[in-house]
Order: sequence, then structure tokens, then C-alpha cells
Amino acid sequence: MFLFFFASILLFAQTEQTKYPFINYAANKIVYGKDSSSMLSFYKKMGKFLNGKEKELIIVQIGGSHIQGGMWGDKLTTNFQNLRAPKGGGFFAFPFKIVKTNSPPYFTSFSNGKWKPCRTALVKNTCPNVGMAQITATTNDSANYFGMKILENPHHKNFNTIRVYHNFNKSFSFNIKGDIKAKRQDFETKGYTQFILDAPVDSIVFELVRKDSSQRDFVLYGFDVRNTDEAGIYYAALGANGASTQSVLRCQLFAQQLKTLQPDLVILSLGVNDVQGKTFSSEDYIAHYDSIVSLVRQASPTCAILFNTITDNYVRKRGPNKKSATVEECIYKLTEKHNAALWDIYAVMGGYKSIYKWQQVGLAKKDKIHFTAKGYHIFADMMFDAIMNSYYYNFKG
Repeated sequence: MFLFFFASILLFAQTEQTKYPFINYAANKIVYGKDSSSMLSFYKKMGKFLNGKEKELIIVQIGGSHIQGGMWGDKLTTNFQNLRAPKGGGFFAFPFKIVKTNSPPYFTSFSNGKWKPCRTALVKNTCPNVGMAQITATTNDSANYFGMKILENPHHKNFNTIRVYHNFNKSFSFNIKGDIKAKRQDFETKGYTQFILDAPVDSIVFELVRKDSSQRDFVLYGFDVRNTDEAGIYYAALGANGASTQSVLRCQLFAQQLKTLQPDLVILSLGVNDVQGKTFSSEDYIAHYDSIVSLVRQASPTCAILFNTITDNYVRKRGPNKKSATVEECIYKLTEKHNAALWDIYAVMGGYKSIYKWQQVGLAKKDKIHFTAKGYHIFADMMFDAIMNSYYYNFKG
């Protein structure tokens, strides 16, 4: 199954090369710093996963709108899940719909109450205790329900365990609404309540009740949904529109919540919003990323880190952004400094001014920052191809 699927991805690359000659397929590879041991450890676990000796592979991708939109992650998860075609694993789901913003295509969220969002990407916001999703949903309604549902997708169908990340206070209580039977456990020090269900479901609703008249809010940080009965890929898309390296550092609960996932691989995809500002500096960008890496290591000391350079982009539709090449240089330095790995998406795209070519053939949107579903799917396929090529040629375990 693995060899057949991997061969099909390589065939995709050969076919697309003739269709999109501006893409630099020769640059589609994983580059390593001085020490590649952490990535090799990830490959070792992936090998065990492929051989049925590991049940779960946990991948986290941190970024901005490219990640919040979910099309990149949706395809990447499908590719990894298809390595064994398992039915288990899961994903992290922030309830974007209840705060009226765009959501990934593989799940949705809902509520009958009023919720207020707070994103650290908006400097004007003073958001207390934001977690790894970089955004919170807050309510003070006396009684409402909230929930989530898995939508039709190729990688995950249902779950039998759900963690609800939330603030703990005595003003509110919540529990499963309906006839779903589950065992509840509150882990206040870890920041979530866990429900182990008697049987898998594809959706769940929670009833929220305010128990007293105090004005303390209920804050929702997201859901962790998994099918633990089967083997599978767990993917967490930790992205929020407008996010930058600096806004991630405003998330006070970032490391605490990321630790609960214990990722095997963390993909860092930040920088487009950094270079959209007038005050960008290489020194600040590197310093911010140094701090983010420190938080990741604090949460999961042995995980592999894969840096991405940033996509080529225009500044407010006015013209090509020369700072993207500067970020590419910064990422290479960070890769060496932190003994990490790197996927150079800027080079793969075709480098400076390449997004115009992507936009002309329907792979990027008119703002020349964001991409169409087809464009994001190409990123996912090529990143997966680069990782699997590196695994095949470098892993000797």
C-alpha cells in the first residue's frame, strides 16, 4: 500500500511539472541543519507506524491564514493517512464558525449563544490567556449549547474521545447534551475536560449553564477529537488569520496546551504577515522564532521541527514583496541554529514574483497572498513528497 501510494505521489509531481513549468521541482526537498537526529527520530517513529508497531503519528502545523483555511492541512492529512489507510487518529478543531470566521473544510462548529472572539494577531486586542489556537471564543450567556461535527472528508470519520479545552471557573458548568454515554474527567492543570465515549460519533453537543450571577466568562480554546480504537494520523492546524511570529508569543497558554498534544513533528509556517508590515527586521524575526522554538521544545523536547520559508506575496496588491527573500535567508539561519529541518516553499514556488504566475493559472487569489484550494493542495502534495523522499533516502532504521 505504501509503495503504491508513494509512487502515485511521484507520478503526480511528474504530471504537474509539465502543466506548471514555473514551479521549481528540483527545489522540492528537505534541507537539514548541522544535526538531523530529531528528524531522523521522527522518521524512525513513522517507520514503526507504517509497519504497524506505532498506533499514532502526531503532526502540528503552526501558521496564519494559510493554515486556518485548512485546505493545505486537509490534503496533507489525507496523504499521511493514506500511507496505511487507517480509520483512527484525529485532529484539533477550534470552533471558528461560532465566532463567525472561516473554518477548515473537514469540520464545523455551532452554538445558539453569543460568542466573542479574541485573536492575538490583532494588536488592539488585549486577550488574556490565549492558547495554542491563537484565538479564543468567550461567552457570558446564561444558557446555551455549543458543539462540533466532522464533515465529509477522506481522512477522519468519527471519534470516541474528545477533549474540550476551556478555562475552569465555578460560574459555569457544561456536559454532553443528548443520549451519548461517556466517562468524564476534568484535568484542570492541563486545561481541558476529557470525555471518553461508549461508541464513536461524528458530532457532539454540549449544554453550557451559568450557575451564578457573577460576570466571569466561559472561554473555549478548542476541541481535540480522536478515534483511539484504531491507528491513524493526528493533525493539529494551529493557525489564525493574520498571525505572525510576534502574535504567537502573545499566547500565554501556548506551551502548556501544546504539551498536551506531545507532537512528533512541528511544522513552522509563519512569516507572511511579518513581512506585510513596514517595520519588519531580520533581527526581530529571528528573535521571535528563537522564542517560539523555545516554547515548542518546552512542550515537546524531542519532537522534530520543520521550518517553512514563506510563500511569495505582494504587499497590499501593489507590488511584489522583496522581503520574502530576506525571510528565506533567515529561515536557513534558523535551521542551522536549531538543528532543524527546512522545506523551502519560496524556492519551490519559483521565487520572487512567482505568485503572479500562480495567480494567472488559478492557483492563487487576486490578492496575491492567498491561494485557491488547488494551490494549497499542490503545497500539501509537494511537502508530503519532500518528506517521504527524505524518509526513503535517509532513514536507515
